[in-house]
Amino acid sequence: EVQLVESGGGLVQAGGSLRLSCVASGFTFDDYAIGWFRQAPGKEREGVSCISSSIGSTYYADSVKGRFTISRDNAKNTVYLQMNSLKPEDTAVYYCAKDKYYYCSTSWDYWGQGTQVTVSS
Repeated sequence: EVQLVESGGGLVQAGGSLRLSCVASGFTFDDYAIGWFRQAPGKEREGVSCISSSIGSTYYADSVKGRFTISRDNAKNTVYLQMNSLKPEDTAVYYCAKDKYYYCSTSWDYWGQGTQVTVSS
């Protein structure tokens, strides 16, 4: 079965950094794009970043561009989200998701359970 497990969340002060990990199993990892999403209390889930499988194309929401970096290690079936210069508005539960295709199509079919990121002011 397809599984996606996030880790690396925690409590940090504004300006600090965290690195999230998403470990995948149950599918051929390097055949699919992987995305990161977040949902804050009272807000809709929003896309944060995505990375394709073969060519490594990356995409970022305007709100995190220049601060967050997505990467993948196909040998470890893991996608990372390096988050720098964190702001209180970054506080949310962060989820990773599997795309249905090798590129970032925005068609997601599996989701992890999420990891909490809290940024204090």
